[in-house]
Amino acid sequence: MNETPVIRWGDVASLIDGTLPEPPAPEILARDDDNALFYREQVNSLFGEPESGKTWIALAAAAETLAEGGSAVVIDLDHNGMLSTVSRLLSLGASKDALANFSQFRYVEPDDRPELHAIVHELVELRPDVVILDSIGELLPALGLNSNSPDDFTVAHSIVLKPLARSGACVIAIDHVAKNPDSASRGPTGTAAKSRAIGGVSLRVKVKEAFAPGRGGSAYISIRKDRHGGLRATSPSGEGEPLAGTFALHPEGYKTAFSIYAPTDGDTMPSAAPAEDVAALQALDPEPTSVRDVKERLGWGTNKASIAIKVFRQQLSSEGGSDGLGSVA
Repeated sequence: MNETPVIRWGDVASLIDGTLPEPPAPEILARDDDNALFYREQVNSLFGEPESGKTWIALAAAAETLAEGGSAVVIDLDHNGMLSTVSRLLSLGASKDALANFSQFRYVEPDDRPELHAIVHELVELRPDVVILDSIGELLPALGLNSNSPDDFTVAHSIVLKPLARSGACVIAIDHVAKNPDSASRGPTGTAAKSRAIGGVSLRVKVKEAFAPGRGGSAYISIRKDRHGGLRATSPSGEGEPLAGTFALHPEGYKTAFSIYAPTDGDTMPSAAPAEDVAALQALDPEPTSVRDVKERLGWGTNKASIAIKVFRQQLSSEGGSDGLGSVA
């Protein structure tokens, strides 16, 4: 016999008399100013180009949670592998004891819809603090659903992401952007239903310094969506997507494995351009002087040249200043 569902009536009387609790604030993955990036009990997302640092940031949230005695789960739909995942967590400061404790950390690579259903059912009972799902791009195919269908994404959200968040977890779903710069600027690939389903934050990740084993790396993090406004309230305002911080994976021998540096007034998210386009400009000798110069020397169109040289100049400018990254910058 089916149980009677719980009806979540809105408390309008408390809204009217002003006794509703304050909106939630992010609690997971603290910046160096003690404000955090991700919300508990909500679906949060990280999206960006390949190799931009999305998985590193998500795993940093897990490592921080484990270090504080909490629990974390990695649902690896991208099949990065247990060896790679655990190695990254160890490099981020997670202890071997925490990772080996099945009640504190779990890793799984689901193959199909029945296994995903079973995983969600067990995790709802377990109530972990953080659940990383890597990635949304593989979630719908694993469920036998269409990645470009709003209705199908809503189904996937309802049977996987929402139950995990309602059980109390900070769900961090990793997603990707299209290769075309114009499409990438609009957010994750696929249906717009993804944005509507975010109950916490949706954060864009752009690489600053390429990530490399033993040498660290860094990435900008900007706010695409913040349903409750808690992260925006602690980040500089401005046009477009406010900068939420800079993630730095420190080289071996550094005093901490990683840091999230809070933005200051005037900090902005740099424009986006494919890494290979910027590298092509960096290889030019002498340095490019204008959009026309780039077009003539590389045979590019106006739009591609304009975006690339803007990012190229921003990077040159940032190299002349200090951003708190120490040896990583």
